[in-house]
Amino acid sequence: MTTYFERQLKEIEHSIHSIDIDVFEKMVNMAVETIKSGHKIIVSGLGKNVPICDKFVGSMISLGLDAYFLHTNSAVHGDMGIVKDGDMVIILTKSGETAESIYLTHLLKERNVKMWLLTFVKESTLTKEIPDHLVIDLMHEGDMWNIMPNNSTTMNLIVLQGLAMMIANRLGLELGDFKRNHPGGHIGEVLKNE
Repeated sequence: MTTYFERQLKEIEHSIHSIDIDVFEKMVNMAVETIKSGHKIIVSGLGKNVPICDKFVGSMISLGLDAYFLHTNSAVHGDMGIVKDGDMVIILTKSGETAESIYLTHLLKERNVKMWLLTFVKESTLTKEIPDHLVIDLMHEGDMWNIMPNNSTTMNLIVLQGLAMMIANRLGLELGDFKRNHPGGHIGEVLKNE
């Protein structure tokens, strides 16, 4: 069993080192400027990427930063209304070929938004459609068939959480900014005297 976890750690370490830091830095800068200008960060995904997007949004909101999850399917059934001019939209799709994500991208191009793609395939329909894209190299998903969204979703979580932390850092947020939004639970108790 330990061997399995060690193998996954190696896979994830490889993926982390494959990230183009200059591209990630550009994503961070654009996100910071979006927040500073009074707009929000929107993340969009399907399937197993939905809870990953939710986690990012939850972290941002806890920090008092505007973020929203736009379900790729629900977008075309009225949820596009959350997208405003000046927002930044990050689309998550492993292949860059997901039909719903391609359709959403075409709709977003009709709006005045900044678009980013988080993906694992260098050459795809969406890497051509969305110039600003962060491509992560994934050697293996970590399941028996190399097909289940396992290590890819873990990497998406790592990248989005890193993005949230970098935004908070660049904006100079302090513990008090987090504390006022999280008065309950164990964290609330820990921060009571801070």
